[in-house]
Amino acid sequence: MAASSGIESNNGASSSREAEPETPQIPPFRMPTMEEIRAQEVWNNCAVRSVASGVMGGGLGLFMGLFLGALDNPLMQEEMTGRQQFIYTAKQMGRRSWSSCKAFAVMGLIFSAAECIVEKARAKHDVTNTVVAGCVTGGSMSARGGPKAACVGCAGFAAFSVLIEKFLDRHT
Repeated sequence: MAASSGIESNNGASSSREAEPETPQIPPFRMPTMEEIRAQEVWNNCAVRSVASGVMGGGLGLFMGLFLGALDNPLMQEEMTGRQQFIYTAKQMGRRSWSSCKAFAVMGLIFSAAECIVEKARAKHDVTNTVVAGCVTGGSMSARGGPKAACVGCAGFAAFSVLIEKFLDRHT
């Protein structure tokens, strides 16, 4: 009986501690240093953002081209020796990677520049910036095909950009 009363008293003591709400610990506010402020100012520059996006897009295109170029099969594969197949595959990988590198670099540069400029002009960060940037990018990438192709590219890339934006859920 004594053991059960000891357990009850411990439970009673712990329940009274649980009833008191714990005050959350709020970390103190820290002012950014001058280096952090300067770094933010650099990244807020549209030219810096655009060039960085172009370089990253080019890198992505390079790796995608290498991967997709390796998947190309020669038409006369049965008649080629192992060395000929290797040389053909290496050339295809080089061509594909350079082509993809240029396309993705231009795409990243245009999209980032358009989004940054629209964002600064509107002084808002929302999905509308993504739609406009996608339209500008798609239209400019497909402009060589004529006005119909530019309109289709604009609509398609804008829709794709919004889908990616919603998938990443950046603007909640």
